[in-house]
Amino acid sequence: MGSELETRVLRKITWRIIPFIMLLYFVAFIDRVNIGFAALTMNKDIGLSPTVFGFGAGIFFWGYFLFEVPSNLALDRFGARLWIARVMISWGIVSGAMAFVQGPASFYALRFLLGVAEVGFFPGIILYLSYWFPARQRAAVTALFMAAAPLSTVLGSPISGALLEMHGLLGLAGWQWLFLIEALPAVLLGFIVLGYMTDRPEQARWLTDEERSWLVRTMNAEVTSRAGIASHSVWRGLADIRVLALSLVYFGTSAGLYTLSVWAPQIIKQFGLSSLEVGFLNAVPPSVAVVVMILWARHSDRTGERTWHVVLACLLAALGLWFAGLAASVTAVLAALTLVNIGISSSKPPLWSMPTMFLSGPAAAAGIATINSIGNLGGFAGPAMIGWIKDRTGSFNGGLYFVAGLLLLSAVLTLLLSRSHHAKAEPATQIH
Repeated sequence: MGSELETRVLRKITWRIIPFIMLLYFVAFIDRVNIGFAALTMNKDIGLSPTVFGFGAGIFFWGYFLFEVPSNLALDRFGARLWIARVMISWGIVSGAMAFVQGPASFYALRFLLGVAEVGFFPGIILYLSYWFPARQRAAVTALFMAAAPLSTVLGSPISGALLEMHGLLGLAGWQWLFLIEALPAVLLGFIVLGYMTDRPEQARWLTDEERSWLVRTMNAEVTSRAGIASHSVWRGLADIRVLALSLVYFGTSAGLYTLSVWAPQIIKQFGLSSLEVGFLNAVPPSVAVVVMILWARHSDRTGERTWHVVLACLLAALGLWFAGLAASVTAVLAALTLVNIGISSSKPPLWSMPTMFLSGPAAAAGIATINSIGNLGGFAGPAMIGWIKDRTGSFNGGLYFVAGLLLLSAVLTLLLSRSHHAKAEPATQIH
């Protein structure tokens, strides 16, 4: 009976929560990386060099770095419903304002403000999932949530390419239409969040009394079982050496992810393709990656193994970036970018299952936010370095090799973390 009840509850909360947060992340990710397509025409229109564009694309993450931890603590205190709604409405407004950038200064300012507006969304959702799903299911549900990122590229790339074809309509450039139209869903969904999201299992009136009691009891028991070994205070979460290690691991994966998101359209376009053709071809690698990512995360949950699921994925992404630097045709580039997409996407769900093994409560909020804020600086370093090297060498190759090196470092750090004294000292929650 218990197993039947567990299956029913997990199915119900999965269908209630996961499709909706996937939609939110889908829209968030499009607004975060659509400058990769806007750049195909915007950079020339407003005079952005590769260095300026790469720096501006990455400055988004300085807003994350500065405000992520207080934002996640606010979500833990005030509830996901209000905080996620605030995030979405504000980032939609700023994303739409990107249509009116005039040059480098306004480009930098709005990209930074977009990061400030969106701060707290991703780590907030990771924390939110830890309220609802037992640890043994968390990598799989995290993978479903994170599948929205490659899906946003699969569906968003052709849409963004098509929006660029609206150039001249009502006196606006195609890239201006892209920013305006793709910002609207974020604002609308922000208001829907207020009526749809439920902060905690105790408040879930869409569960029966029996289902709600089982879920609350199960999640409370999980917290209690970690009471003697998990860090709970904010300062413990910030100071834990494992948090710093995971931040550095995430730094490499973020550098890889945003290298793809920001520069892949331009890497593909250098073979003389139209914006619409680039849009469709750019959708191919993440189409493969989203399937592999979900299967990889399920295997991680089924085996209980996290470390090698992160390490092997990072190594595959690094190999793909190396091949991308050597590729001399569109077909070869797409094959290399497919390897990168698979590796980057597959590394993240098992990686994000690690923090809540040794953190809970306010410490989890602070720790997850710290990992995301420091780690996402890789989203600044990767695109900025590629732009700087492209300006000086006329080639993407050096930048691609640099990001590959960061991913190799992520793999090494993950192995060191799994063998650390702290991990070995906690057999009940050891990172395998």
